[in-house]
Amino acid sequence: MGSVGSERYIFERQTRRSGKLTIDTLSAEPYNQAHLFDGATEQEKAAIVDNLNEIDTRLASGGLKGYLQRARKLMAEAKDGSNSFAGCVPQVPVGERLVGDLGPGTKAFAEFERLGMDQLSKCTFCLVAGGLGERLGYPGIKIGITAEVTTGETFMDKFASYILAFQAHARKVTGDYHLELPLAVMTSGDTHAQTLNFFYENKNFGLNPAQVTIMQQEKVPALMDAAAHIFKKGSTIETKPHGHGDIHALLHQHGLPRKWEAEGRKWMVIFQDTNPLAFRSLCAVLGVSATNDFAMNSVCVPRIPGEAMGAIAKLDRSDGSNTTINVEYNQLE
Repeated sequence: MGSVGSERYIFERQTRRSGKLTIDTLSAEPYNQAHLFDGATEQEKAAIVDNLNEIDTRLASGGLKGYLQRARKLMAEAKDGSNSFAGCVPQVPVGERLVGDLGPGTKAFAEFERLGMDQLSKCTFCLVAGGLGERLGYPGIKIGITAEVTTGETFMDKFASYILAFQAHARKVTGDYHLELPLAVMTSGDTHAQTLNFFYENKNFGLNPAQVTIMQQEKVPALMDAAAHIFKKGSTIETKPHGHGDIHALLHQHGLPRKWEAEGRKWMVIFQDTNPLAFRSLCAVLGVSATNDFAMNSVCVPRIPGEAMGAIAKLDRSDGSNTTINVEYNQLE
């Protein structure tokens, strides 16, 4: 399995080709970005057009036009107070509460763990690592923050140690001592270079470079208003990370789900860059997923009514259909 761009990694960026954008095209519908060229020199105008063409080439789902159209729609809905789930009745979704009689230390929890351990050989792992530690008072990437003060281990040390432990067990169970559990890492423009260096300096944290894929999410233009006017400084378009949802498009672009499925993988574990505790319950969660034949499973804590946090909810519609999805708190109550 491939990884990042140096001789130790292979980073393959797939781009989408599109027609070249011009000043006239960008100034008219559906782009409406004429303000970018007001008062600009010919040289600055050319730089802005080149910048936007580069962004258009790399943005999925309709390129720059699709991004601007979706942004206007979402901001209009937010301004109007629209709720796409209006009329739905939220219910507690199907799942298991791994507390009390089903919690750690019980026979039921141990059985879920046993079932989950049998699934480890079919696992892949996906780390969302696009953030810096600024708000936590740390100057670098968040996976470099110390997670264990007694040992000095970083978050990435902890993640890798769990994956290697799962891998060792899977090798023993299957008898395949060449088995490796793939890890995909999503970075951003803010963290990509630091992440590459961090892995290189720490010898991949014991992981084989061939089992690690590091994928950089593209930045998107920063917007000034609900009309989706793009913000710039001089002749440079201001950009920002696009959010965690990009992980699905990146995995698809790199062909990883298809590759993993062909290898007999069944489960993909998606985890955050500062949450090693999730791994402590992973085997039990896998056991629950296998027992219930879940296509997707989320690990959650109970939500108190009125609490300013989203929740996984089963939404019942009036036509009898339903969906299980994450719902933000401002749409729940």
